[in-house]
Amino acid sequence: MSSHSPDQIRNIAFVGHSGTGKTSLAEAMLFVSGKTNRLGTVDDGSTSSDFTDSEKERQISISASLLHCEWQGAKVNAVDAPGYADFIGDAKAAIWAVDAAVILAHAQHGVEIGTDKAWGFCEEFGRSAVFFVNHLDKEQADFDATLSGLQEHFGQGVAPVQIPVNQGVGFNQIVDVLKNKLVTYQMDGSGKSESSDVPAELEDQVAGIREQLVEAIAEGSDELLEKYLEEGELSDDEISSGLRAGIAGRTVFPVLCGDASKAIGADLFLDFMSADIPSPNDVSPHSATPLGGGDEVELKPDAAGALASVVFKTISESVGDLSFVRVFSGSLEGGVDAYNASLEANERIGQTYFLNGSQREDADSIGPGDMGALMKLKDTHTGNTITKKQGGVLVAPLEFPHPLIRIAVEPKSRGDEEKISSGLQRIHEEDPSFLSGYDAELKQIIVEGQGELHLTVVLDKLHHKFGVEVNMVEPRIPYRETIMGKAEGHHRHKKQSGGRGQFGEVYLRIEAQPQGDGYEFDDAVVGGNIPRNYIPAVEKGISESMDEGPLAGYRVVDTKVTVYDGSYHPVDSSEMAFKMAGSRAFQDAFLDAKPILLEPIYNVEIRVPEQYMGEVMGDLNSRRGRIQGMDPEGSFQVIRAEVPLAELYKYSTALRSMTQGTGDYTMSLDHFEPVPSQLTDKIVADSKVEAEAVEA
Repeated sequence: MSSHSPDQIRNIAFVGHSGTGKTSLAEAMLFVSGKTNRLGTVDDGSTSSDFTDSEKERQISISASLLHCEWQGAKVNAVDAPGYADFIGDAKAAIWAVDAAVILAHAQHGVEIGTDKAWGFCEEFGRSAVFFVNHLDKEQADFDATLSGLQEHFGQGVAPVQIPVNQGVGFNQIVDVLKNKLVTYQMDGSGKSESSDVPAELEDQVAGIREQLVEAIAEGSDELLEKYLEEGELSDDEISSGLRAGIAGRTVFPVLCGDASKAIGADLFLDFMSADIPSPNDVSPHSATPLGGGDEVELKPDAAGALASVVFKTISESVGDLSFVRVFSGSLEGGVDAYNASLEANERIGQTYFLNGSQREDADSIGPGDMGALMKLKDTHTGNTITKKQGGVLVAPLEFPHPLIRIAVEPKSRGDEEKISSGLQRIHEEDPSFLSGYDAELKQIIVEGQGELHLTVVLDKLHHKFGVEVNMVEPRIPYRETIMGKAEGHHRHKKQSGGRGQFGEVYLRIEAQPQGDGYEFDDAVVGGNIPRNYIPAVEKGISESMDEGPLAGYRVVDTKVTVYDGSYHPVDSSEMAFKMAGSRAFQDAFLDAKPILLEPIYNVEIRVPEQYMGEVMGDLNSRRGRIQGMDPEGSFQVIRAEVPLAELYKYSTALRSMTQGTGDYTMSLDHFEPVPSQLTDKIVADSKVEAEAVEA
C-alpha cells in the first residue's frame, strides 16, 4: 500500500455493548470498500475480525482486531474491539489508540452498559465520538427512542446526520440529512444503492432534523452561533467545517444508522468517516517525556519528528508475538534498530505490516499518525513505547481496568508450576487486564480478570499454547487475626539429650492496638535476665508466629507484644532456643487474649437498569452486603454497598445473570472488620482440617 500523509488518515475504533454489530459493521466497511470480495458473517465465522477458533465457536469478539481500507482518498484504520464486558481491557486500549470512537447502539435496546462504558473511555481520553444505530431491520427497531436515549444520556450535542425511512423488517432506505438525499439499498447484501430526492412527505421531518443538527454545530463555535442567531441559517461550507470542528472538539456527536449485516448504510458511513472524522492533524496531540528528562513534549504527526510509537495490543502466536502499534510521530521502518523506552532495552524492528484481521500486507514503513503491526519483537509488550535511544521519548502507558474476579489454579500434573507461571506471565504481557501471581500468604496461584469467561479464555490459552492444564478452585480469603483483650504468656524451652542442651525462657504480655496501627514490639527486660544479643531472636520467633496466627493460620495484625522477663543458661542458651521460647509464649498468650478473625470488606459500586434494582439489592443482602446509597445516572441506577470479599466469588457472573447482561460493577478493598461469631467457628475448623491434610 502507498504511504498516506496524516491528513489522509482516519483512526477509529468500533466499540459498544456486545451484540450491537461492531464486527458486522467492520466487515461491511471492508466489503463495500473492495478490501474483501464477500460479506462475511459472525454466524458462519467468516468475518475478517473474528478469526480465532474461540471467537468462531462463541460468536463474539474476544480480542481487538486491526483493519484498514481506502475510501475517497482516505485511509481508514479501524480497531474492532470486543463488546463483551469480560474483554473491556481491549476496548479501552482501542479507544486510547485511535482519534475517534464509533459507538454502536442496538435499535431495539438503546443505551446499554457497554454504550456507557465506551462513552466513559472517550471522555477519559478526550476522543471524538460518533454513534451508529444498527439493526434497523429488526421488527421492534425504534430509531427515535434510541436517539432520545442517546441524547438524554449524553447530551444535546448528540445529533442525527442520517435517519431511517422504513425501519423494521425490509429496512433499506436512509435519508442523508447533510446532503438532503434519500438513499435506497438493494436487499441482496451487495451494499449497492441509489440516491434520489427526499419524498415530499418527509421534507418537513428532515428539515426539522437538519435544524437540530445546525443548532448543535453552531453551539460549538461562538462565531457560528452569533451568525446563526442573527441569520437563522449557516452556509453549506460553514455547516461542513463546523461539523468537523465540532466532532474534533467534542461538542457534536453525530448519529449515523444502518443495518451492517446487509451492508445497508456502509457506504454512507465511509463517506462520513473520510469527510468529517478528524485526522491525526486535527486532534490534540499526545504528550511524552524526553528520555533525557525535562518538560513533556507534544507528539505531532510529523515524519521528521522524533520516533514515538506505542504498542496497544499484543497477540501471542506460535511464530512470535504480533504487536499492534500506533505511530504518533516519526516513522517505523522495518530492518532498523529502535529502543524500548519503557523497558530501557534495544529492540530490532523486523517486518512492518498493515492488517485486516489475520491477513497481513507488507508495509515499507508505518508513518506518522498511522497504525500497523510488527512481528517478533524480542522484549516489547502491550503499553511499551518504541522510540530511538538518541532524542527519544516515553509515552505514559494506558492504565487497564482493575480485575473484578479472582480464582485460584492448581496444576493437574505435579511439577508444572514453573510452566504455569511462565505461561501466565506471557498471557499478561498480551493482555494487561489479566493478572496472576503466587500469593505466599494464601499459598495459591491466583489469577484475576474481568469475568469468568475472561479467565476461561486465558486458561484455554494456557492449555493450547503452553501445554499446561490446571484446575480452577475457589481462592482462600486473606483473613486477619487480632485480639480484643490482654493476656500474658510464658514458655521455657529446655532440651537436654546429650551434649550441649537448649535453654531459653520468655515472659511476655500482649494487648490490642487500634485498627491499622499494626504490630509493635517492646523490650522491657531489665537486669539482664535475657541477654541483649538474644532479644532479636525472641522478636523473630514472635514475628514468625504472627505470619501464621495461632487461631486459624492467618496473619496477625494490630497487636503489641512486650517481653518483660526471662532467664538464660550460660552454656545451653542460644538464639534458636530463645526464638522457640518467644514463639510459644506468644501463641499461648494470643489464644488467651480474646482472639478474633477479621475479614476484608470491599466497596462495590453496581450500575444496573432500574428494573433490576430490587433483585440486585436483595442479592446483596443475602451476601451480607450493606447498602450505602443509591444514585440515578441517566437510565441507570448506581448502588453503592460494602460487601465481604468472601461473598463476592464469581459475582460478575451472578450479576450478569440477574440483569440479562446489562449490569456492571467495580470493587475495591476498603477495610477489615470482625467476622461474625457464627462464621468464625467454621473458618477455624476448616483451617484445622486443611492444615492436617497438608501435614498428612
